[in-house]
Amino acid sequence: MKKLVLMLMLFAPMATFAQKFGHVDAQSIMQSMPEFIKARGDLEAQSKQYENDLKAMQDEIQRKSDDYEKTKSTMNATKQQETETEIQQLIQKYQQAYQDNQQALQKAQQEKIQPITEKIMKAIDSVGKAGGYVYIMDKSSGIPYISETLSKDVTADVKAEMNKIK
Repeated sequence: MKKLVLMLMLFAPMATFAQKFGHVDAQSIMQSMPEFIKARGDLEAQSKQYENDLKAMQDEIQRKSDDYEKTKSTMNATKQQETETEIQQLIQKYQQAYQDNQQALQKAQQEKIQPITEKIMKAIDSVGKAGGYVYIMDKSSGIPYISETLSKDVTADVKAEMNKIK
C-alpha cells in the first residue's frame, strides 16, 4: 500500500506537466487589426471635434468676461447682474458640454471596441479548444512573468484564427 501511494505521488507531478498552457498578447493583436485602426481614428476625430467645440465655448466665455471687465464701470447694477448671470450660464453650459462629451466618447469607445474584443476572445477560445490548452493568459493584462518553456506563445495562432473568422 505504501508503494502505491509513493508511486502516485511520484507520477502526479508528471500529469501536471502534460497540461498545456499558452499566452497571448491581445493588445498587439488588437492594434494590428484594421477595424481597430479605423475605430481609433474615428474616436480621435470625434475627440478632436469635441475639443474644438469646447475651445470655441472657452473663447466665448473669455471674450465676454474681458468685455465685462472693460465696461463694468460704465454699467448700472442691473446690467452688471445680467452680464454676470450670462457669463455664469456660459460656464455651466461649458461644464455640462464637457461632461456630455466625455460620456459620449466613452460610449462610442465601448461600442467600437467591444466587437473587436469579442472577436479576439472568440479566436483565443478557438485556439484554446483546438490546441487542448488548459489556460491561455493575456500578457498585456499585466502578468509579471510567464515561463516561455512551460507556456507557448499562441499570438500567431490567434491572428491566424482571426483571419478565418472574418
